[in-house]
This record gives sequence, C-alpha cells and structure tokens, in this order.
Amino acid sequence: MYGDPATVRKILTELGDTWAVVGLSTNRDRAAYGVAEVLQRYGKRVVPVHPKAETVHGEQGYASLSDIPFPVDVVDVFVNSDLAGPVADEAVRIGADAVWFQLGVIDEEAHDRTREAGLDMIMDRCPAIEIPRLG
Repeated sequence: MYGDPATVRKILTELGDTWAVVGLSTNRDRAAYGVAEVLQRYGKRVVPVHPKAETVHGEQGYASLSDIPFPVDVVDVFVNSDLAGPVADEAVRIGADAVWFQLGVIDEEAHDRTREAGLDMIMDRCPAIEIPRLG
C-alpha cells in the first residue's frame, strides 16, 4: 500500500485546493479528463499540464509544472510509471506540498525521494475514488 488513509485524507482536505494534473488534455476518453471533473466538483482548482498546454475544464493549461506562474499544492500524475519519477522531482523543485501517482503509476524510488524531500506522497490510487469516501 502506497498511501495510508491519514495521508489520503490530509492531501484531499488539508493541503490546499490547487491541483496540477500532469497528462490532462482535452481528450475526453482519457482517465485524467474524468478525474479532473470530479476534483473540480469537490472544489479543487485543476491546472492542466500537458505538452500541448490546452485549456481544459475552463483552466489554462501549461506545458510543464515549471511553467505554472502560481503555487501548486498537489501534483496529480497521469503519465506512465517510467516517466513519473522526473515529474515527482519537478514537483519537489516547484515547491508542491504533495504528489499523487494515479492507479497503475508506480515508481518506488520516486516515492522515496519525494517523501525524503518532505512532501506527502500517494501512489497507485485515485483521488476521484478516494474523495467521495471522505464523507
């Protein structure tokens, strides 16, 4: 298990409401699109991060985390596991409070590095599944 219930709750309720969603594009068939909608319904500001820097769900997109000109609380990662580590490292560099790797996104070394840098970290879970459970 890559995220205890207390850390899940902390990230979803205490760390802030600006979530950069890495891999979010206008492709409605991708999981990131639907998860971002759920996060918005629960009051999160969703910032799309994708090489195309598309506007999604009414929010301006950015090509990278480093391009976002305001603070990000949580970085939600929808990329392949082999690409996720550098995203986590960039989340540390920009000063995010937490990193969330989606279902199927696993990089134990990135998990350890991120935690050692002082960020909260969840891996292989989905906030759109977890947030309704909070009640």
